[in-house]
Amino acid sequence: MGPLAGHRVLEFGSIGPGPMCAMLLADLGADVLHFERPGGDELGLGTETRFNILLRNRPRVALDLKRPNDAACVFEFIDRADVLIEGYRPGAMERLGLGPDACFARNPRLVYGRMTGWGQSGPLAKSAGHDLNYIALTGALHAIGRAGSSPTPPLNLVGDFGGGALYLAFGIACALIEAKKSGKGQVVDAAMTDGAASLMTAFYGLQAADLHNGERGTNVLDSGAPYYEVYRCKDGKYLSIAAIEPKFRADLYRRLGFDPAGAHAASNPETWPAEKQRIAGRIAEFTRDEWVRWFEGHDACVAPVLSLAEAPHHPHNEARGTFVEIDGIMQPAPAPRFSRTVPQTPKPPAAGPIDLHDALAAWGVDDQRISELVNSMQPAS
Repeated sequence: MGPLAGHRVLEFGSIGPGPMCAMLLADLGADVLHFERPGGDELGLGTETRFNILLRNRPRVALDLKRPNDAACVFEFIDRADVLIEGYRPGAMERLGLGPDACFARNPRLVYGRMTGWGQSGPLAKSAGHDLNYIALTGALHAIGRAGSSPTPPLNLVGDFGGGALYLAFGIACALIEAKKSGKGQVVDAAMTDGAASLMTAFYGLQAADLHNGERGTNVLDSGAPYYEVYRCKDGKYLSIAAIEPKFRADLYRRLGFDPAGAHAASNPETWPAEKQRIAGRIAEFTRDEWVRWFEGHDACVAPVLSLAEAPHHPHNEARGTFVEIDGIMQPAPAPRFSRTVPQTPKPPAAGPIDLHDALAAWGVDDQRISELVNSMQPAS
């Protein structure tokens, strides 16, 4: 089930974008096997495994890659894999004897996905860092925030998940398509700095055209414009307004009880501070849900700001099945949608590692070879 059914993926345990990428591939039907350190909690959440839902939809095997026999066993999986995902610092896999050259020697068609913050090359390649550092270097963090405020960390959506996991998954999909033509794999070097910079493409264009300035909170899309803003309602909840186009803005003004002709004047940035105050005062007169009912059926580009607890129960999300409850935990369903190769409902994270014998057998290793490998494994220290 799913468009990636039949593709085998090896995931070497890491944090953030690595598990997210593997989850995306597994959600869409790939057969993913997760290698983890014995007793390790790669996600670092310090909680029950069932809450680490980035680990859903795939079994886990505990291997100590620093032990030669454990590392040698990995090649039995590499021989049969289509994709490998690793998220270590540059050079770490090579030191384990599992770098691209060693893997390509065994499996020339392998797509070798490498997930890092800074990339495989460059002065910072081997430096430590996290999402916030990576997006800071691309201009993305500087651009996010309100007027007069410090840059606002956008969760870890821009670096880890947007610029990291999604670009790695996209790169892997592209490399798989190319491998079917050439019969050859390749390395996909996915750096969060590269991905985050790519996400900022439109804004670099706007800056070049003098349509976006470097002062936070003074542009259309960064809370500067009164018609693209979040407003506090009477009950302390919030309403999002994104009426960028003049026709939608006119509808917004009508429903607010304002003269629609004033919507055109709001195009002038000099009017923005006063307009924001006027709209804020009006929105504060009613509760969020009262405003939602008032705007229903109108093209004013208004939507409630929902909490994580509320979002799964919104009628639109319920109708589309945007969220799904698995093992008692509400979580986002696989995305995007496919008309024919529809993915199955994800399985919860495995409670613990599966037996190595079972993992090898599932990947088509014969019984005699499995016995040789298992017998050669050194006992855990």
